[in-house]
Amino acid sequence: MMIYGLSTCAICQRARKALEAEGKEVSFRDVRADPLSEAELAELIVEFGDRLVDRTSNDYRALNDWLKNSEAEAQISARPKVMARPVIRDKDRLYLGWDDAVQDALLAG
Repeated sequence: MMIYGLSTCAICQRARKALEAEGKEVSFRDVRADPLSEAELAELIVEFGDRLVDRTSNDYRALNDWLKNSEAEAQISARPKVMARPVIRDKDRLYLGWDDAVQDALLAG
């Protein structure tokens, strides 16, 4: 299982701890230190669309007008911190966030 997020993100840390506590083998990738490739980002955009950008964050609000009106790929490539997180890959399934539905899906089995 792979978690894409930021090492400083409290939600990412909570998700990782909960998954590891359930005996899941978890790898973590800080998208700021190790940015997503074009292919990886394209796959996430196909899965989540504009939901992949956290428009409520200070980092998003700090984007210039040109970037705010750009595609999600351009926004995340320019400033990885605007990516909604965590993104969790479990085999061939992708999950966004750490809400009750994601926890139920990943911690049940």
